[in-house]
Amino acid sequence: MHIKIDDLTGHQVVSLVNEHLHSMTLMSPPESIHALGLEKLRGPGITFWSAWEGDELAGCGALKELDTRHGEIKSMRTSVSHLRKGVAKQVLQHIIEEAEKRGYERLSLETGSKASFEPARKLYESFDFQYCKPFADYVEDPNSVFMTKEL
Repeated sequence: MHIKIDDLTGHQVVSLVNEHLHSMTLMSPPESIHALGLEKLRGPGITFWSAWEGDELAGCGALKELDTRHGEIKSMRTSVSHLRKGVAKQVLQHIIEEAEKRGYERLSLETGSKASFEPARKLYESFDFQYCKPFADYVEDPNSVFMTKEL
């Protein structure tokens, strides 16, 4: 698998990000959706990676700098045709390694609390992320859980 920084202009990447946003609307009420659209993912302080198997997009993930010591994982998504092949694990490992290179002391994330998000929560737990209180601009929300990892 080849993981590279992406400018979010390729049609496969645009489709995957839009699929991610659409699936969030099916699983969470509007006020509880924290996924970023294409323009925000292209914004300052965010690095977006795409993961490829040959010329097929396998998945993606992003890292948002909250401050010089704290990053947030955003937009983790695996293409449907690559589910259960370890794509998310490899993308997450890549993001953690990048956060360490940047000198971050903490890496945090928000994900859903419903059963449909259980695979994501299990993945983060397997990388020693711990449940925590809301961070940055997040507030308590029954549809969200917050996790963090000391680096």
